[in-house]
This record gives sequence, structure tokens and C-alpha cells, in this order.
Amino acid sequence: MAKTSVDLEDIENLLSLNPRVRQNSNFVPSALTKKNKEHWKRNLDKKCSSCATLENNFDDIKPTTLSERGALREAARCLKCADAPCQKSCPTQLDIKSFITSIANKNYYGAAKAIFSDNPLGITCGMVCPTSDLCVGGCNLQASEEGPINIGGLQQFATEVFSRMGVKQTRDPRTPRPKNPNAKIALLGAGPASLSCATFLGRLGYDDITIYEKEDVLGGLSTTEIPQYRLPMTVINFEIQLVKDLGVKIETGRRLSTKDLTIESLLKKSDAVFLGIGLPQPKISPVFKGLTEQMGFYTSKSFLPRVARASKNMENSRCPCKAKADQMPKLRGNVIVLGAGDTAFDCATSALRCGARKVFVVFRRGFSNIRAVPEEVSAAVEEKCELIGFLSPHSVNVKDGKIVSVTFSRTEQTEDGQWVQDVEQLNTLKCNYLISAFGSGLEDQDMIEALKPLKLTSNNLPEVDVTTMQSSHPKVWCGGDVAGVAETTVESVNDGKIAAWYIHCALEGLPRSTKPKLPLFHTDIDEVDISVEVCGVKFENPFGLASAPPVTTTAMIRRAFEQGWGFVVTKTFCLDKDEVTNVSPRIIRGTTSGYTYGPQQGSFLNIEVISEKCMDYWLTGIRELKKDFPSKIIIASIMCAFVEEDWKLLAKKAEECGSDMLELNLSCPHGMGESGMGLACGQKPELVRQISKWVELGVVQQ
Repeated sequence: MAKTSVDLEDIENLLSLNPRVRQNSNFVPSALTKKNKEHWKRNLDKKCSSCATLENNFDDIKPTTLSERGALREAARCLKCADAPCQKSCPTQLDIKSFITSIANKNYYGAAKAIFSDNPLGITCGMVCPTSDLCVGGCNLQASEEGPINIGGLQQFATEVFSRMGVKQTRDPRTPRPKNPNAKIALLGAGPASLSCATFLGRLGYDDITIYEKEDVLGGLSTTEIPQYRLPMTVINFEIQLVKDLGVKIETGRRLSTKDLTIESLLKKSDAVFLGIGLPQPKISPVFKGLTEQMGFYTSKSFLPRVARASKNMENSRCPCKAKADQMPKLRGNVIVLGAGDTAFDCATSALRCGARKVFVVFRRGFSNIRAVPEEVSAAVEEKCELIGFLSPHSVNVKDGKIVSVTFSRTEQTEDGQWVQDVEQLNTLKCNYLISAFGSGLEDQDMIEALKPLKLTSNNLPEVDVTTMQSSHPKVWCGGDVAGVAETTVESVNDGKIAAWYIHCALEGLPRSTKPKLPLFHTDIDEVDISVEVCGVKFENPFGLASAPPVTTTAMIRRAFEQGWGFVVTKTFCLDKDEVTNVSPRIIRGTTSGYTYGPQQGSFLNIEVISEKCMDYWLTGIRELKKDFPSKIIIASIMCAFVEEDWKLLAKKAEECGSDMLELNLSCPHGMGESGMGLACGQKPELVRQISKWVELGVVQQ
């Protein structure tokens, strides 16, 4: 009995450890729960006084960063849509479906190659692209429970994995050299547009490419205005090195100016000029006239560069989390940021890291008119920035040489859609600092003078053909902010890409209508020889598609070749007189013959016979494929009745159209028998021998 007692006690103890087995309702006072929950919370409230502040904290805040496990899981969700709306929504037309497929197959180099082939700044764009407005916005999984694919996170993952491989970019030796590879090409500005343009020109084979940059650092706004917590300097340096790998020369301390570089002076010594200088001057409202940094007034062009330079520690490349105290702006109290674009929200989150106690983002229009991408806005709100709409600055109040408050007037929209200020409705917000982020432009008269002989718009920007990115001068192209089209980094990258092709056309004397053929990203990895030789036929790689549904049409074979498959065996075809009709549907209820237990099951039965398409379809298709893909191997699969003339005729035609090898389909009862083409010859050696002789004679006789 004692033993039984112990057993019952042990059982009760075990049951008490199982939360699903209980006899009474849980009972805890709310006041105690409020106290206890602080120990368990993972999404810590940034207002909590016990938590560390954001001051000098430049850790990565990108919410979509993925681990390898997370990337593989996310890639597996992709539907591989035939029309790929994500790709159609990307300015660079990045082959998103392809690189996600490579990630799913753990082919991280293949994924990076697909990305860099279309976008030379693949890591940067993976981290700062407004994906919700571009590729992710087109994802067909948008309405699913798990939401759209995290394309930006996957892009960042694949390219960062590649960056750790230590592999240099090289020119593809198979790319035809241009007529004049020594043509001098000058690019102004070392931002995304110029880096992209130089990359594609380098891949095309041009040897004399020089980028001129006014700053002592490279990368343009990616370096000088995007802080470390959004885009680390290591990423920018890696992508710049990829450009240098192609032999591109970069000179710093050179600027567009009548005293240094002018368009006219560059045209005298260059065969082509690309202008990608960005918009260096801020737009300042007359209300801010006379305000200085000593009073507490900044523009985005004076504030963000100091934050970026300090946080990225560009001078000495030390640990980026230890920002240089003498460079970082020191803020305190309340900060007001004016604007509703991405730059304004960068200023807001940066102000918190510079010591601001509270940040107010104030903008003229309503919340539905915020131009910043949702990711930026969400990050600012999560960090406790306050958003205030429908206000426009009316006056700035200064006391003892310091800004103490800003008075705003109410903005309202009229019936005709115009936004007007109502000066009878005034509100005043106390603040210690004011940051204006109303955009930028080209206002420097010296720079404007240096743009001659280009025709300028009313905004002092060059007139640009948005299709070719060519300016009013036939030897000058533009891209990025100065072209007046791009609003994001990825659009600037695409401007450079488009300009590179049309610069190439101009130097080669090609018509504008020439189909673009920009070389892909290439490294020494691509030169590893994995070819194999079978029966004297060389296969560029051992990966091919069998005679099955994936090769039902020549269009499907074309896509396979474009994705790198080395060979295909066509769907089996026959003479037109041997009519074939496939059975549909293929899903039927099969039997459990040979299966010792279990009920009958639905299954796929092999009831698909050979191709229903006529012989001429395949002969023409093979001929076109061999013309477009001469290095690929096409094995024509053929089938006939046991008739000598039929086998000779079909073999001869398959050979004449360009097939590299023939597959004789002799062992398919569903084809040979049910289609009226005789017995399953593959089961009779003497028939196999006879047909092989007929085919050999048919091919030799031609």
C-alpha cells in the first residue's frame, strides 16, 4: 500500500507540471501581472526609463533581415509566378523568381549572380529599397495569411553571403569586345547612378572609364546621407570594389565647377560623359531666412551628412558603433523635422540617436499624403516619433539667439484640390532644434554655369530623354536625381544601366532600336569547367531535362536554356500519320495491387502518351533553338511503328533540323501499343537491333 501511495503522489506531481491538466481557473491580480510582464516582454517599450536610449545606437534596424533558416523558409513560399509581377514592378527588372529559386536550392552564388546581373548595387537596394511600393507590392501572396514574400530580405541575404566569399568581379571573356575599347568615358559623381553606369560599361569591355567625385569618400548619398543603422559602410565599400574590379578609375576631390570640371572641358577630352551628381543644395523656405546651426537650425543637407559621416566613421574605419563625438550633432530636448519624404524620416530617427528627447515630424498635408515608404514611417513611429499633419511653418521664434518654438498655420485642401494656408488658425510647438527636409535642388550658379552647353529646365536641371537618359547634347547622358526622374536608389541604378547601353550604342554607331544586350555579372566561378563528353558530344554541364512535361513545348525548352540547363531531350514526336491523343485528366483512382494493406488510393498513372504536336512544329522549333543556343545539346526523341521507311524518314528529318543526338523511344507500351505503333519493341532485342540499323542507314544516307 505504501508503494501505491508514492506512485499516486508522483503522478500528481507530474500532472501539476502539465498546464493543460488543471482543476481550477488561473487567479492572478492585474496589478501583479503588470509588474511581472516587464520581465517577460520581448517587444520592449522604448519609452521605458529602464531601457537604454537610442543615443549613439547605430545598430541595424532593418526588420526584414533574414537568417539562413529564415531565408530558406521564405524562399520556399514563393509561387514562381509565370508572369512574375514582382519583376515587372522592379525598376531594374531584377529576375526575382530566378534568384529566389536559387536560394531555395541553397545556390547562394547563383542567387547573387542573378541579382548583380541586373542590379550592380544589389546589397544596397536589398537594404534600403522601398520594396512595399515596388516588388513586394506586386507579389501575388499579398492577400495570403503569411503575406507577401520578403523579397528585400532575401536579396540582402543572398548578396551578403556572396560578399563574404571574397570573389572578384571579372569580365565575361565571351562578351564581344567593342570597336573602340579605349574610348574615354567620364562620369561625374560616384553615387548609385554613376557606379551602375560604370559597371555595365566595364562589363561591355571599355577600358578607359573614370569617375570624378567631389567628396573624399565614394557612394554618393548612400555614404553621405544614409546613416549606419540603415546602410553600413562595409556594404558600400564592397559594391564600390566590385566596380573597381572591372578597371574603373575613381578620382576624389574633383567637382563640377567652372574652376575644375565643366561639361565643355570634359567633352574636349572624352568620347562620352555621364552626369550623376545628384542635387546638392537644399530647398529652404523664406520663413527660415537668417537661421543658423548655432541657433538650432539644420537642413537635411547639413544634418544627415554629419550623422552619416560620424556613424560610419569613414576616416579611420573603426567600429561603426562608436560614432566620433566631435562630428555627431549634439541635440537635446524637442526636435521638429519638417517634411513627409524618406529624407525627413531619416532625419527624425537620426535625431533620436543624436540625443533628442522628443521628435515631431510635421508636414503640410495629411497622413494619406505621406510620400515616405511605409517601412520608414513605421520605424519612426515605433521609435516614438510623433507625426503631425496639416501644418505649414508660419514663423520661427528665437530667444537669446536660440530657437525656442515654431508657429504653424493650418493647411487645408480646397475643392479644386489645391492646398492653402489658413493664417487665422495658428499653433505653436516648443522646440530646441528645427530640421528642414523639404527636398533639394541645383541652385549653385557656378555649377549651373559649368553645365553649359546643356539645355536646362525651369528647375535648372538638364533636359533629358527619359527613354535613353541622353541630354540635349549627343555625347552627354544623365542619371539619378539630376535627371529629374529617379526618386529612389534603385531608380538611380536603373538610370545608369539604361544610359550605359545607349552610350555603348553611340560609341559603336548602333541604332537606338538595337535590342539591348548587357553582359551578366561574371566571376572566376563561372569559368569552372563542368562540361562532360558523351559519344563525342560535349555537354557544357551535366544538367538536363528528360522527355517529360517540362519540355512539352519549345518555349519551355527556351526558358530552360536561358536558366542554364545544359541539354534537353524533347518530348517524343512521330510522323503526322501516327495520330496521338493524350488522356485527360491524368489523376485517376489507382489500385493497390502489390500493396499488402490500405484502401485504394488516388494517384498519378502514366497515361500520358507522346507529343500531340505535329512533326514540323518540333523540327522548326529545334532549328530555332539551335540557332539561338548553339552550345546547348538537343536530343530529339522520336517514335515510329515497326516500318523501315518511317524510321529512316523521321531520323533523317530530326538530324537535318540540327539535333545533336537522337533518342529512339522503343520501350513505352502506352505509346507503341495504344497508339497503333506496334508492340513495345524495347522488350524484344531483335527489334531494337533492327530499328537501330534502320535509323543508322537513314542518317548516313542523307
